[in-house]
Amino acid sequence: MSTPGDQSAGAWQDADAPARRRDRQAEREQRRRVLRRQRAAALGAVALMVALVVVLFSDGGSGGSGVPNAHAVRVHPIAAAESGLLPWSLPAPISREVIVPGSGRRLVVLGGLNGSTSARGVFALNTANGALRGIGALSVGVHDAAGATVAGHDVVFGGGTPATVGRVETFPTIRSTSSAALPAPRSDAAAVSIGKETYIVGGYTGSAPDATVLETTDGRTFKPVTSLRVPVRYPAVASVGGRLYVFGGQAVSGSSAGMPVDDIQEVDPATGSASVVGHMPEPLEAAAAVQLGGNVYLAGGETSTPQPTDKGMGNHANAIAHGSGSQSLFTVSAIWALAPDRHALLNAGRLQVPVSHAGVAVLGRRAWLVGGESGGAQIAAVQMITPNLSFGTAGAPGTGSPYFGNKLLVADRGNNRLLVLDTSNNIIWRFPSRLAPHDRYGFFFPDDAFFIRHGTEIISNQEEGETIQQIGYPSGKVLWEFGHQRQPGSAPGYLHEPDDAYLLKNGQITVADAQNCRVLVINADHTIAHQIGTPASCIHKPPTSLGSPNGDTPLANGDLLASEVQGSWIDELTPAGKLVWSVKLPIAYPSDPQQLGRDRYLLADYTIPGEIIEFNRAGRILYRYDVPSGPGMLNQPSLVELLPSGVFMVNDDYRHRMAAIDPKTKALVWEYGIPDHPGTAPGRLRIPDGFDVLAPNGSTPTHPATG
Repeated sequence: MSTPGDQSAGAWQDADAPARRRDRQAEREQRRRVLRRQRAAALGAVALMVALVVVLFSDGGSGGSGVPNAHAVRVHPIAAAESGLLPWSLPAPISREVIVPGSGRRLVVLGGLNGSTSARGVFALNTANGALRGIGALSVGVHDAAGATVAGHDVVFGGGTPATVGRVETFPTIRSTSSAALPAPRSDAAAVSIGKETYIVGGYTGSAPDATVLETTDGRTFKPVTSLRVPVRYPAVASVGGRLYVFGGQAVSGSSAGMPVDDIQEVDPATGSASVVGHMPEPLEAAAAVQLGGNVYLAGGETSTPQPTDKGMGNHANAIAHGSGSQSLFTVSAIWALAPDRHALLNAGRLQVPVSHAGVAVLGRRAWLVGGESGGAQIAAVQMITPNLSFGTAGAPGTGSPYFGNKLLVADRGNNRLLVLDTSNNIIWRFPSRLAPHDRYGFFFPDDAFFIRHGTEIISNQEEGETIQQIGYPSGKVLWEFGHQRQPGSAPGYLHEPDDAYLLKNGQITVADAQNCRVLVINADHTIAHQIGTPASCIHKPPTSLGSPNGDTPLANGDLLASEVQGSWIDELTPAGKLVWSVKLPIAYPSDPQQLGRDRYLLADYTIPGEIIEFNRAGRILYRYDVPSGPGMLNQPSLVELLPSGVFMVNDDYRHRMAAIDPKTKALVWEYGIPDHPGTAPGRLRIPDGFDVLAPNGSTPTHPATG
């Protein structure tokens, strides 16, 4: 980037020739150029300030180290990591295995550590459904080996049996294993390919570190390229721009022997050079490094640095400790992105499960972390990492969130409160609150809550409180109420378990009055504009009668999308009660339908296990999320919506959490609340039953047709 002085000099040089002309036209031209020079200088100063702000912001957001370079600002932001826990897992835990890409959507798993046994098996893992199929075996069981695809074949370099070996084995076998070997026994290394060349980096001979970086093009012959400046075992290694980046690892000798280090080393195979170019925010070993979309991401690993307290990040803590005393290690969940211009790491998100010693490989635009160890115990979980700018940018606060840049409103029904979270999962507002005006009505059993009036108010229906309230945001003042607190009824002004209260654009309010088997459209003066259905009949016969409606979502065309619990019917109705269409779905308990497209709809099936369903007006099921067990299982989900980031956000009511699901992979990519552990502390919920998202401009992207 040019400095203001550089731009000024260029402008003056351009002005010299016309300045020598002795006529008014030249003088006017010179004056114009001087003005342009001054403007350019001012713009240059602004650009420099922006560059400095970007550098400072990135450093502050990442907590990384390294020397900032204000002249090397990245033009394109680095995408945050969408991290997902797959709904299936391996049949048994495994760690320290080799993973290489297979054909299609399959990974090849070779060897590894199963308990205390070095495994021989070779398996094909289908990433679409978790199916694992045996396809062969290594001649000897091995773990902590390096592996790569070399010349079209899967190659395993060295490893432990448990003794460190130098054997090189190719799968499928095309040559005698005795005919190929590393120059010396080596385990705990990493292998990375750049084009046709594969490099083996770091490792341990069984008694000492092996700092030599080896290169091979055939898996049989090896030549040294250079030596690491800091010899380590268990490094994480990835390539970008023709260079290898080596992150941390475990020191083998010296005062830090047996503990992770924080060095970032760069190896340039073209020049045979190796150097320490930066330092990580904390020491790290046994992490996973991958290149995705031209950027390097570093995930998980073990650190000797105690980790901060979890802030309700959901299923697992930020880190899990094992060991004792000065040798304690913490398995971390952090995901970092490398800013190569500064050799610093920027926060890019977090894994759903802290993990180290996982097998890792890239298929397409996703990285897959298979098995590994968490808190010293082997796990069977499979996780993925996908760069996704909708989840934020590396280094920004709250990066890795599916509602990045927005606010999340949660109706925490079992705790009788409303919460608003920022994208870092901090609670930034709550109701009721000691800071809010006294609520003389009493706030009880909030079933749903939505932002209204460009984010200046919230509308909430209290299902067993039998009321609807409009609450000022952020003042917390109750501005409007309908119903009688904890007094169910069907007479004018009464409700019986109101559900899904929405503000329409014309100022009216619609609500599904579930136990009265009707949908009401209420005027601001508390009079009833329209009533669809009647308390006298609770059967599906719209618009005369409805079977316990629990949803009444406003549509873009002005109609209402209603769900009837009795019979599992979905109806489109005009506010005046005319039936547009109706369909019976093959599910147990439809809840809160939403429109996704011209003939595509979304709802939650409020059952155990719960489901997410997409369907059309003909009743055809277009998509089904129906995980029967494990972390991805839902327990009576009441509301699901498609976020602008492309993932489903869902109230998982009786697992006491908010959850986000990637519809393509069905992976759990975010959660707030600890599954099956209700509570009131930060990071805990109790039967959350409604939510909404507020954009910075005051819009509500998941229900734009409301007021």
